[in-house]
Amino acid sequence: MKNVPFKGVIAYPITPFDTNEKVDIDLFKKLLERLIRNGSHGIAPLGSTGVLPYLTDQEKEAITEATIQQVNQRLPVLVGVSNLTTERTVHHAKFAEKAGATAVMIIPMSYWKLTDDEIVRHYDTVAKQISIPIMAYNNPATSGVDMSPALLKRLLEIPNVTMIKESTGDVQRMHYLRKELGEDVAFYNGSNPLALAALSAGAMGWCTAAPNLIPELNIALYDAIQENDLRYAQDIFYKQINLLKFIVNKGLPRAVKAGLAILGEEGGNLRSPLKPLTDIEKSELKTILEKSKHGIENVIG
Repeated sequence: MKNVPFKGVIAYPITPFDTNEKVDIDLFKKLLERLIRNGSHGIAPLGSTGVLPYLTDQEKEAITEATIQQVNQRLPVLVGVSNLTTERTVHHAKFAEKAGATAVMIIPMSYWKLTDDEIVRHYDTVAKQISIPIMAYNNPATSGVDMSPALLKRLLEIPNVTMIKESTGDVQRMHYLRKELGEDVAFYNGSNPLALAALSAGAMGWCTAAPNLIPELNIALYDAIQENDLRYAQDIFYKQINLLKFIVNKGLPRAVKAGLAILGEEGGNLRSPLKPLTDIEKSELKTILEKSKHGIENVIG
């Protein structure tokens, strides 16, 4: 398996904003350090959790540089570089590589419905401009494009497209990829509620925002699968499933920021049009986090 630098729990940091909705780089670095010290196996800025589409080019570059500086080669870094146009995607991919990113992640963002050939050309054009590996990200809920297993198979024929992140919520996609592409295919789970099923199906890692709130449970689940202890993995998964569902259903940036506040951590503000969770939602999240805390104590104990 070549050019596959990621395995385990790959954590998504949020992008915090100040009261004027400006990116707060100092706070971002503090949140990054927290993810690193809590045992994440990789860091992935500028994804859905990091509200990539809401940032200017300059802000994306500032986040990329801050991540590389703060991580300081302690963990591999997967930078989101997606854009509506191929030209801007190439720009951000080249910037990430120059800044020191381990790899880049690309989702085919679309306004007009793209054909398979257009998507392949998009990835191929970017790939030819950089030398670091690319993770192809399939998440139709946010991109509006559902890349079929057949299309993903075509993308893997591009030399440095070496990883696939699946977020459709269909675990059969992962079984298909394993069956069609062989044991060495590097696929990653991006659907939080499917973490157990995906890791059991052979996913090399789990890309998730959950380590901002419950890193111990996330990492314990991955470790249990690596040790082939399915019963323990199931027990660990059930302790976190309610939180995993909640943060997805309520929106990752909103839910993670609210969760950090409940845990006594500063999470900054959101950028409009995103708004905070309601008081009722915050109360529900607090209850879920308290139950998860008991689960964490059991794991650590």
